[in-house]
Amino acid sequence: MADRDYLSEAATAAAFSPATARGLSPPLGWKERLRAGLAGAGASLWFVAGLGLLYALRVPLRLCEHLAAVTGFLNSLTPKFYVALTGTSSLISGLIFIFEWWYFHKHGTSFIEQVSINHLRPLMGGTESSIAEPGSPSNRENETGRQNLSECKVWRNPLNLFRGAEYRRYTWVTGKEPLTYYDMNLSAQDHQTFFTCDTDFLRPSDTGRDTNVLVYIKRRLAMCARKLGRIREAVKIMRDLMKEFPPLTMLNIHENLLESLLELQAYADVQAVLAKYDDISLPKSAAICYTAALLKTRTVSDKFSPETASRRGLSTAEISAVEAIHRAVEFNPHVPKYLLEMKSLILPPEHILKRGDSEAVAYAFFHLQHWKRIEGALNLLQCTWEGTFRMIPYPLEKGHLFYPYPSCTETADRELLPTFHHVSVYPKKELPFFIHFTAGLCSSTAMIALLTHQFPEIVGVFAKAVSMISRTCIEYL
Repeated sequence: MADRDYLSEAATAAAFSPATARGLSPPLGWKERLRAGLAGAGASLWFVAGLGLLYALRVPLRLCEHLAAVTGFLNSLTPKFYVALTGTSSLISGLIFIFEWWYFHKHGTSFIEQVSINHLRPLMGGTESSIAEPGSPSNRENETGRQNLSECKVWRNPLNLFRGAEYRRYTWVTGKEPLTYYDMNLSAQDHQTFFTCDTDFLRPSDTGRDTNVLVYIKRRLAMCARKLGRIREAVKIMRDLMKEFPPLTMLNIHENLLESLLELQAYADVQAVLAKYDDISLPKSAAICYTAALLKTRTVSDKFSPETASRRGLSTAEISAVEAIHRAVEFNPHVPKYLLEMKSLILPPEHILKRGDSEAVAYAFFHLQHWKRIEGALNLLQCTWEGTFRMIPYPLEKGHLFYPYPSCTETADRELLPTFHHVSVYPKKELPFFIHFTAGLCSSTAMIALLTHQFPEIVGVFAKAVSMISRTCIEYL
């Protein structure tokens, strides 16, 4: 009883506490901290050496005389000059800020940082040794990249059955292209690979090609029957395919079967399919995880109330449903916003990236109706999905039930999804430093220009005082 109460309180706290997940870096080891400290000390030494050299050469260079001439020149300038100077600075920094903002939202990184890392850093001797120590950050990044390589594999969308006429009709109505060239190129490669064999010059290879053609045609017939509303016929064809060709699980025919059974509201059959394919040894998908969550949500959603659950705690069935939702959200955190219609749907691509925004679009496009059909399911999802992020505060480094969230999804999704779609990014990225810097520079210079225009005398006195103080300090040195 005590364990049940504890689980109820923990699940309630996780379900109703909003949280945001940030991709924070892990704490540095002592070697990294020492290296960073030495680098900072080296920069400080160079700065001190520069000041010492400047002090030693102050007399030969006649710095005081030149400073006095500059101060006299600045004092002779009118306020209009300062208004023009600060106004121009504000305009230029504002344009840079707008470009940085646009570049960040399009590419997910800062343009100035990219230029600094790729071009300026090598010129300043900032290249790193190609041989890294074991356990160093570069090695950890390489290991993470190898681990994420399989997770960032692009898969064919199991539910894609849109034809060229439908895509063209979408283009006529909206004036936008629904598919990217990268997605269409992958489809062409799929067809070429699927309908040919490595040993085409040998006649026995025709057997393998004929099997591929047979499975492809039967599956497309099943999907056509599903689209025409002949759902029982589609279910029969899919079951026959899965029995006759069990090794072809990579085609994900079971995901087509799940969707068709949900349309029939044959929830017991859906549970039977999940019992076979929602296995720890088999690859997961949004369709599997969210369908499992939907079935558990179905048993409690019609009577669920956030106020009542907060007051008395969650029941065992509600805890099971919340945990299933958290599991699904951890696998693909982009889906809930589409199911809750917080983001608008588009036509799904022909290829998807598991755990990515493209998979979320494809799943929600075909399964939103099934969630709406079950009373209270979307309400329970809305109340609980954000609680997932409490369990995975560092999703790029450590997961709860799955591997860490791959960092390559954003790049692949931008290739798969059309440019007019706002790609969902997880975890949410912090704004780069240069966006804050250019925004602050634009605002401050604009404010100085306004003050100089409105109060030229006061600003002139202030500018002269600053120049005199600077001159006095340098003369003292």
